Amino acid sequence: MKRISLDPVNGLCGAIFVGVGAFFAVQSLLLDIGTALRMGPGYFPLVLAGVLILLGAIILVQAVRAGSEPIGPLAMRGMLFILPAPILFGLTIRGLGFVPSIFLTALLASFASHRMRPVMALILAAGVTVFAVVVFSYGLGLPFPRFGPWLAL
Repeated sequence: MKRISLDPVNGLCGAIFVGVGAFFAVQSLLLDIGTALRMGPGYFPLVLAGVLILLGAIILVQAVRAGSEPIGPLAMRGMLFILPAPILFGLTIRGLGFVPSIFLTALLASFASHRMRPVMALILAAGVTVFAVVVFSYGLGLPFPRFGPWLAL
């Protein structure tokens, strides 16, 4: 008889995904769902909650099928640079504007890698900024001020 092993890390992650997805599915059911052609305010959150539940179920199945591996060290450098990046964006978008905020956010997040060098980080941040401006400002026409009042002379 084959022994079933559970990968505790993936099992916990899958269970968290299913739990969070179920919570938001129940919350979205309190809103008007509507139909696919006339979506209500609860339609899209319900779809996203369903996708989260499905992904959690897939991870749970994989956790039961696969053997467990030891947990490696935490990527502290990644956490120190990736987690504050959206906070920096949120704090600077109104004052600096879209272009400088995207640039600073991408620059900060790029240093999460040990292999990133300052020149390459500047090139990457500039590329992400150009891409974001082209897509969101020109392509989608979103009304973000490109430069904010903190930069007014």
